[in-house]
Amino acid sequence: MVAISAPGVPRPLHPLHAILLAFPFPLFLGALISDLAYWASFHVQWANFSSWLITGGLLFGAVAMLWALVELVRGPRERRRRLAVYFLVLLAMWVIGFINALVHAMDAWATMPEGLYLSAVTALLAFVAAWMGYSRPHAHEVR
Repeated sequence: MVAISAPGVPRPLHPLHAILLAFPFPLFLGALISDLAYWASFHVQWANFSSWLITGGLLFGAVAMLWALVELVRGPRERRRRLAVYFLVLLAMWVIGFINALVHAMDAWATMPEGLYLSAVTALLAFVAAWMGYSRPHAHEVR
């Protein structure tokens, strides 16, 4: 089989972008799990752990979001709508994650239940962004 690259065929996700996109979902999911553990046990260390996971998710999410913005600006016209939705999902994930980081910066007792809800929404948006990023149409193989 031979892979043919044509100008109208979308390129696969760049490997570095794929690596950056791989981090936000597990980090935000870990924050959700540690928020659930804090909700069940009220051990302050779970809230601290969640704050660190949110910070990591924001860091990698910001770089992935900037990469998506560059692809949106430089990408072909045929893919602009899909890239715009992908960028907006990443932007929403980052903004809600930042609000979540601000909530988690409060006293540990004060983070509940808002921190738990925000962690759930952020993890869901990170999952949707990863799904959209990795399910791009790839170049078709021709015999």
